[in-house]
Amino acid sequence: MPRIRQADVDEVKARTNIGDIVGERVALKSAGVGSLKGLCPFHDEKSPSFHVRPQVGFYHCFGCGESGDVYSFLRAMDHVSFTEAVERLAGRLGYTLHYEDGGAAPETSGRSRLYAANTAAAEFFRSQLLSADAETGRRFLGERGFDAGAAAHFGVGFAPRGWDGMLKALTAQGFTRDELLAAGLVSQGHRGVYDRFRGRLVWPIRDVTGQTIGFGARKLFDDDQGPKYLNTPETIIYKKAQVLYGLDLAKRDISRGDPRRVVVVEGYTDVMACHLAGVTTAIATCGTAFGPEHIKVLRRVMGDDSSSGEVVFTFDGDEAGQKAALRAFSEDDRFNAQTFVAVAPNGLDPCDLRLQRGDAAVRGLMDAKVPMFEFAIDRKLAGFDLATVEGQVGALRAAAPIVAEIRDRLIRPGYERVLARRLGMDPTEVRAEVERAARGAATTGQRQPEKAQGAPAPEPGGIPAVTLASLPRTADVAMERGMVMGALQYGHQVDQAMLSRALGAPFRHPALEAIRETIAAVPDRTRAGWAMDAVNAVREPYRTLAGELLMSPFPAKDEAGAVASTADLCRRMIVRSLEREKQELLGAIQRVPADSDGGRALRVRLRDIDAERQRFAES
Repeated sequence: MPRIRQADVDEVKARTNIGDIVGERVALKSAGVGSLKGLCPFHDEKSPSFHVRPQVGFYHCFGCGESGDVYSFLRAMDHVSFTEAVERLAGRLGYTLHYEDGGAAPETSGRSRLYAANTAAAEFFRSQLLSADAETGRRFLGERGFDAGAAAHFGVGFAPRGWDGMLKALTAQGFTRDELLAAGLVSQGHRGVYDRFRGRLVWPIRDVTGQTIGFGARKLFDDDQGPKYLNTPETIIYKKAQVLYGLDLAKRDISRGDPRRVVVVEGYTDVMACHLAGVTTAIATCGTAFGPEHIKVLRRVMGDDSSSGEVVFTFDGDEAGQKAALRAFSEDDRFNAQTFVAVAPNGLDPCDLRLQRGDAAVRGLMDAKVPMFEFAIDRKLAGFDLATVEGQVGALRAAAPIVAEIRDRLIRPGYERVLARRLGMDPTEVRAEVERAARGAATTGQRQPEKAQGAPAPEPGGIPAVTLASLPRTADVAMERGMVMGALQYGHQVDQAMLSRALGAPFRHPALEAIRETIAAVPDRTRAGWAMDAVNAVREPYRTLAGELLMSPFPAKDEAGAVASTADLCRRMIVRSLEREKQELLGAIQRVPADSDGGRALRVRLRDIDAERQRFAES
């Protein structure tokens, strides 16, 4: 692939707000002056340790140590090449890239072509929904309360009944059969390649950034021998265990809600019905059960770092729906948010509920939600005859482990009382059984301890990385740490001559000294991106510390205060350097005759130092 000119690489990065790019995947909130934080997308965590500083274009996780710029973030998240990352951001900006061979080059690499093929297919399917052959599809949508505007909003399309309608359309646009196979848009048979989706309504499945990565297709015709719903197969860009339909539309309202709420439904039409009824945080899985990878994606989008959020599961009232609810319950403890179950009257799904009772009934479904624990308890009790002593005892033994799993020690006693009322038993007997279940779970190790985070990762040579937590708590180290932090974050906004002088003298702590040397060697500290380049240039095992200092919230009320504090630290470091020089001169003057040229020069320098100290101390 042609090499992009470095000037364009730098320009695209300078024009891109890394907070916007990261914020498409992670709910970010303020973490001090110029800093944002959220749940790390690189490892699973309960509280946020992932920080982004848009001003310097850098991110760093204090938990797992991952760090980098907007290009490295896209490369890690979307598994694209460096060139693809630059091209993608340039496309967002409308910026024309130039290549070293003299001209602009089209995107020709694997992932970019798969994204482009899916986008082209989505447009093809949308256009076909207006065709005469799509009458059955349009009628299907209309019977479920979805008009042309709703279909357009969700990008619903129609796959023609022929074997190669989409294949011909996309090959005419320059896509190869190998690319369409890799994208899961066509299938390979004994007689060649043919359209995977034929004679079906088609919903585009998009990732959290809004890029089409696959499709879900619903059977319309009786002579279709395939399954009721057919999805894109696993590809390098479509992983069904990580994909949530509608998340691209719901993420904004999810992250801004109070409380932050996610509504998990079972199908594409349920998502559509919820959104059109005003429940705009509804999402659904795509041909698979709700699982751990889905939870990781949702927690990052929610900013799930406290119990104030809500995850509401809506399931059909039939046996399959109840089993799905209990599977979701098995993953409940992965959320910090409170989890609920909402089952509509008569077991209707949200789409049918909207058809029969209107938008208000769908919105009211959220008011009828019950806590997940209560739902799970009721499902356990349903299998016992509570009119008999034997049934009560059996139900208690079945439900006690569920109550024992409740982590919140203030909530558990309440559910013990709920269970006691359901069973008609003495609360003390219920509490004793719950305690026995809790001890049994602890003995068998059913609940594994959380993986510890934050330990410094060893470097390739086996030496552990130096981190902020490992620095000693002394006045000198605190000043040097603040100086480095201020220089990295706000050095471009202070007087450069003063900053250079402050960084001119060695530091006392070896790790901070290594970082100081690197910063001092930077020729232009006003250039965009200089701080990140400096961090990457710090030698190991001190690079992690440099990244933490670049990303840590600066102790100031606002940016002006941070710049003023950085300037003050510069003056203090200069004063410290002058004091150190003065002490050295006072020692030297004892060894030189007072009336010698050397003695007189030393006394002049001492007077100059005192004058300089006074000037910097008072400024």
